[in-house]
Amino acid sequence: MNKTIRRASVFALLLVVSLMVRATWVQFYDGKALADDKNNRRNAIQTYAGPLGNIIVGGRSVTGSTRTHGSDLAYRRTYTDGKLYAAVTGYASQSYAPTQLEGVYQDVLNGTDTRLKTVLDTVTDKRADPGNVVTTIDPDVQKAAYRALGDKKGAAVAIDPATGRLLAVVSTPSYDPSALTDANTAGAAWKQLTSDPDKPLTNRALRQPLPPGSTFKLVVAAAALEDGLYSSVDQRTDSPNPYRLPGSTHPLANENPAAPCADASIRVALRYSCNNVFGKMAVDLGQDKVRAMADKFGFDDEQQDVPVRAYPSVYPKGMDQAQTALSGIGQFDVTATPLQMAMVSAAIANDGKLVSPHMVAQITDSGDDTLKNYDDDPGNRRIISSSTARQLQSAMQTVVEQGTGTNARIPGATVGGKTGTAQHGENNSKTPYAWFTSYAKSDTNGKEVAVAVLVEQSDAARSEVSGNGLAAPVARAMMQAALKK
Repeated sequence: MNKTIRRASVFALLLVVSLMVRATWVQFYDGKALADDKNNRRNAIQTYAGPLGNIIVGGRSVTGSTRTHGSDLAYRRTYTDGKLYAAVTGYASQSYAPTQLEGVYQDVLNGTDTRLKTVLDTVTDKRADPGNVVTTIDPDVQKAAYRALGDKKGAAVAIDPATGRLLAVVSTPSYDPSALTDANTAGAAWKQLTSDPDKPLTNRALRQPLPPGSTFKLVVAAAALEDGLYSSVDQRTDSPNPYRLPGSTHPLANENPAAPCADASIRVALRYSCNNVFGKMAVDLGQDKVRAMADKFGFDDEQQDVPVRAYPSVYPKGMDQAQTALSGIGQFDVTATPLQMAMVSAAIANDGKLVSPHMVAQITDSGDDTLKNYDDDPGNRRIISSSTARQLQSAMQTVVEQGTGTNARIPGATVGGKTGTAQHGENNSKTPYAWFTSYAKSDTNGKEVAVAVLVEQSDAARSEVSGNGLAAPVARAMMQAALKK
């Protein structure tokens, strides 16, 4: 009898120990995972127990918080000019994970960032007052881009070449983030937005790489000058017209058959956008040298954070010579975001140095004391020589003054640019993409800006689709706004 009781006691003790071990595991190890689970409503209740911090553009909050009624979520997010700034702010929703700056800085904006805590907050374990995010966006440049794009499907980016500050990040069609903030109505809005074939939730400026077309010729020209294949933008090249793709009988045609593209210099080839010149130039350099230059400009960077992570622009590997020739005119499998092509123009404009682009200047606490200043040292690197940069600036100015980019001219400013019309669809069966990338420097106040514009779709007839016709006017409006102050 005593033996049976003893065995039962040991078994019961083992059960108690197992229960204690499991309880300890759940409390100390699974507890954090459960607390962080997106389906844990306590997190949403805590996040929206009070007003969130704000995102600042041009000294003004473009976000806010308003009191709710009849809900355990006491506050919801609000937006001023939501469609205008959606590609910058993203959304903070009671139902969905936050995006863009709302997502990157959610801990600052909801008060859980440990840098916000005072000594008293630490002692009492009270959530700190939320902080704010101060952006680099210039509201005038942002508005100019948004208005100029209008009903077109596309995107635009503007950068201060000397500082790396992003002055505009626009994606159209846009959406109003306010539609997604309230848990009671977010579901219907989400369904409508995600079923829209124009994909308004996609940030085309940062996260939709597409073929850059002839704007990529700037990268190839930089590679040729840096490599010594040609010593000057005015040296005649060895470029037959027509140029037949290696290993085929297919000629690489030029948009303008009458253009003087045979053996044209880099300046003339950029002015008339001669495909034969840059196709052969890419083959003569070889894909490895072109890729090395593309990577210096930022292509193939899988961790390009501004601080929102941009999708990488890509220069492909493993091409044959015919494919390498097509890559030299920004086709085949070359893809780029408007951010990336703005970075190309920014580096050329900035004497060959690329400053890391960023759209947040500071994050601050509730008393406006700076927690981190991103303008202090954004990081920069020389990617091409001063000589190469100056020569490309001059050639880009010829494009605007006498070539395919005349719609970007601005009185009182020096403007250099490059147009692009990229094929779209099998055998170019769909409407081409219209590109323009450029820089401008004021002749009076010293201000400068670099931009890139992509028009993915518009109401223009196919024959009227061109970088100069559709994208350059948008770029001009942005550059005028950036230089006028």
